[in-house]
Formats: sequence, structure tokens, C-alpha cells
Amino acid sequence: MPRIDLVTGDLTRERVDAIVNAANSTLLGGGGVDGAIHRAGGPSILAACRELRRTALPDGLPVGEAVATTAGRLSARWVIHTAGPVWPGPGEEADARRVRLANAFRNSFALAASLGAASVAAPAVSAGVYGWPADDVARVALRVAAEAGDDGAPPLVRFVLSSPAMHERFARAAAELGLTVD
Repeated sequence: MPRIDLVTGDLTRERVDAIVNAANSTLLGGGGVDGAIHRAGGPSILAACRELRRTALPDGLPVGEAVATTAGRLSARWVIHTAGPVWPGPGEEADARRVRLANAFRNSFALAASLGAASVAAPAVSAGVYGWPADDVARVALRVAAEAGDDGAPPLVRFVLSSPAMHERFARAAAELGLTVD
């Protein structure tokens, strides 16, 4: 199991090997975390995303999948783009999409590990404009990180949370899951 850190801050300022981007399926930039990463990292990230769309992903990035690009001007080596699901409201559809949410984290961490990253920083994917309940995102994300084996995540998984309230949600979820986090 990797070491799991929780911090409140700006994901684009993290000094880690890989940063997870809560991207949309188009990979062509957007608001929130996605927009912040593109602004801070510069045009080389968008150029790499456009090349992925031109070649390997002409239909866009499927929800729950992950792909890596350069990190441009960020201190990280890679940006791991993942498309999380939109919250559909409670019910069976939420259960089906929760699997995709878990896959977004799982595939991002595994891709970072396969690239040789020793550390990865991730936001609360889908908890922003996609409307997923933050408490549920916290439980899913932390469970995925805790269950990752040696090749399923880098040795350090850091969740970089945008506010003290989001940090508290992740800390509470970690306690509920019986996880020790830094």
C-alpha cells in the first residue's frame, strides 16, 4: 500500500512526479482543475492532448480511463488526464458510474506507477462541476489508493484538496476506512 497524504492547496504547485488532471473527455481543456493545469503548464499540454485526439483517441478519453502527457511548465514530469463521471443522482445509475469513478483513480495511479513515478498528486475527481458528492468521492479515492499494490500506484499518493472543507471530508473518510494518512 502506498503512503497516502492529504493536503489543502494548489495541485499545480505540487512537487511530485505526476499530477492527475480531472479532465473532460475532449482533453481540450476546460474549467476547474483542468483549466488550472492547462494555464499553469502552458501550451505544450494542450498540444499533446490534441495529438492524442488526432491519433490514439479520436473519439475522446472514455470515462474512467487515463492517459499521460507532458507536464509542460509544471514541476511534475507527467500529467495523467482522467475523465470522471458526472453525478446522475442516487440510484442504480450512480452505482454503475461509481465503478467508473473508482476506475478513474485506479487507472491514473496505475499509469503513474507504470511510468516510473515515485509520487502522484490527485484532486477530488468529479467532486467539482460534475457534482459528485464529495464524501463519496473521498471514500472511493481513498479505498482505491489503499488497495493499490506495488505496481498499482506510486509509493506516495497525495490528495491535493481545494479547501479545508474538502480536506475534512477526506480526513473523515480515511478515519471511517481505518486508514492512516499524513
